[in-house]
Amino acid sequence: MTDVLLSIRPEFVKQIEEDKKKFEYRKTIFSKAHVENIFIYSTSPVKKVVGFFKVGRIITDTPQNLWKMSDGMAGIDYEDFNNYFYGKKVGYAIEICETYFFKKPMNLDEIIPEGTPPQSFRYLDPNFELNSSEYDKNQHSVNQLQMPYRND
Repeated sequence: MTDVLLSIRPEFVKQIEEDKKKFEYRKTIFSKAHVENIFIYSTSPVKKVVGFFKVGRIITDTPQNLWKMSDGMAGIDYEDFNNYFYGKKVGYAIEICETYFFKKPMNLDEIIPEGTPPQSFRYLDPNFELNSSEYDKNQHSVNQLQMPYRND
């Protein structure tokens, strides 16, 4: 299984945390199969790794079909959706399943040594395993973790 660090704007992070956003749209998708967890880097002004979510389905389809399938569950209006996918024949919708937020958000350099946020996404070390004793599923929060980083 593979874990990924994904840059997401704070307004969408909030919707994920409030369980209002069920899909994350992307123009490009991971080349590695079986992404299990997506760690959330909340972009400016937060600039922290705030939690993670379990990946459900990754749907590949035309933007129009993605919109029909996920309308009202992705935290974006139709005009912004069309602007985002303008000129694209194919898009991706990542299903957001179980979400967990850190009690104390992590600095990016705790995960990526150089501390540079990913433009879109970045693979995390494949040997990293989330220990179930480090988080409380009922409260949807996890303790701060140290995660090794691998540059692909």
